[in-house]
Amino acid sequence: MHATKQTALKNFADLVRDEDPSISSMWLPPDGRLQLSGIALDDACASVTARLAEGFRGLKEDDFPMHYCAWGKARVGSTALNNMFGLAGFPSYYQPVKSMLRTTFAGQRPEPWILPSTQQHPRIFTKETQGPYTLGESLFIPLQVLIEAGYPPSKLHLIVLERDPERSLASWLKKLTALRSADTLVAHYVVSALNVNRVRSYAQRHGVPVTHYVYEASKEPVTAARALFARLGLSQLYADNAVTDWGEHGQLDGLATHQIIYPPQPTIYDLPGLHGSDSGYRYQNGGNSVTDEQRHLLESTGVNQVYQDAVEACVADLGLDAGTAARLFGRHAPTGFIIPAAAMATIRMAGRVNDLAIH
Repeated sequence: MHATKQTALKNFADLVRDEDPSISSMWLPPDGRLQLSGIALDDACASVTARLAEGFRGLKEDDFPMHYCAWGKARVGSTALNNMFGLAGFPSYYQPVKSMLRTTFAGQRPEPWILPSTQQHPRIFTKETQGPYTLGESLFIPLQVLIEAGYPPSKLHLIVLERDPERSLASWLKKLTALRSADTLVAHYVVSALNVNRVRSYAQRHGVPVTHYVYEASKEPVTAARALFARLGLSQLYADNAVTDWGEHGQLDGLATHQIIYPPQPTIYDLPGLHGSDSGYRYQNGGNSVTDEQRHLLESTGVNQVYQDAVEACVADLGLDAGTAARLFGRHAPTGFIIPAAAMATIRMAGRVNDLAIH
């Protein structure tokens, strides 16, 4: 990446990390391919909010299903979670809000999201990912769009997803360059990773419980999945076979699975082989082919610290003991921590942790 672009990226990264208010209304210039006209970020989100509100019109609070919304940068294992929750019996949606945003950027009018009946489906699961292709989808806050459209905060639980920064960036560069240059993907990756502060702050301001889940926990998939369901208050719905035995339901691409509901989006985003398949929920090591320059960028912009913070929060949220944390996260595992049983019970019950355009 050219030195001038890298300096601009670092300056913008500071704004995102510090949650600068100007980001909400920043101008998103068109690219002629994925975003056909210029628009401010807040105006684009308002357009999606209006369409969502049409689908929510007339619903009372009890008519909204309890919504477990998994959010993180792209390529953090979120589609596998989609499948796992689908096999556990949840209507499981693949980035419904971002699909509407992409449709808006393409100059089309997205369809409203019609929620399932709470009598049949009292709970739903969605994954929403940050990035990778446009700056707008690297900065929008899905929860904000949902809540402003009328989704009750009392019916939302945010699951913040993370993955080792070098491995997830390597996955972006391996899988996604058909639609964006490597330099643009690197820039959007940094922005997407740092946007966690804005997303989490919005959730906390509106009283939405927050759980952290880091992909490396899936090295021990049954332990991780069981702990996640317990954290969410869903132990009664957990079953090992939803984790270990996907059988014919392990194909994760497109419409090949009945466990994941894929809302419509522009066909340009259809990339065969993006998600692959597996026989169960498990850790995929992936590659680690980032350059020294990219590695330095992850450190200097604070992306690595975001990951470290997420690991520590995940260990606390899932109630992992020191030995398990060390096996799963290695040098990133918190050291010397002791969480009393009474305190951990309180954490689990609360279900929360308190704690420039670039082209």
